[in-house]
Amino acid sequence: MKRSLTTLAVLTVLGASPVFAQTTVTGTPAPDAKSSATSGGQEAVTRPNTDKPDATKPGAAHAASHAKLEEGANSFTEAQTHHRLTEAGYKDVKGLTKDDKGIWRGDAMLDGKPVKVGVDFKGNVAVQ
Repeated sequence: MKRSLTTLAVLTVLGASPVFAQTTVTGTPAPDAKSSATSGGQEAVTRPNTDKPDATKPGAAHAASHAKLEEGANSFTEAQTHHRLTEAGYKDVKGLTKDDKGIWRGDAMLDGKPVKVGVDFKGNVAVQ
């Protein structure tokens, strides 16, 4: 009985070790640590921007008119790009072509007006 309690205690401590290893410690950074500016920081994170048009409010497209489309190897297919633009509230999407910078570009309609649109490798949607 005593041995099984000892074994249980050891397993409990070992099982909790990863939790303790994930604890963030604040303090002075290591002298050889790189800043986020030199390590890529937020630029290293791939995620869509938050200023794309809302499909439930297509009139909000002007909010995305100045969104920056980023160059990069784009793995979206034409169908996926078309779907993304449609979800963002654009209608009659056509003429989609991927340029040499990896940005899908095409024509669409928004609120009855023709617009040039683009989708980058992160899925960011913008009026051009």
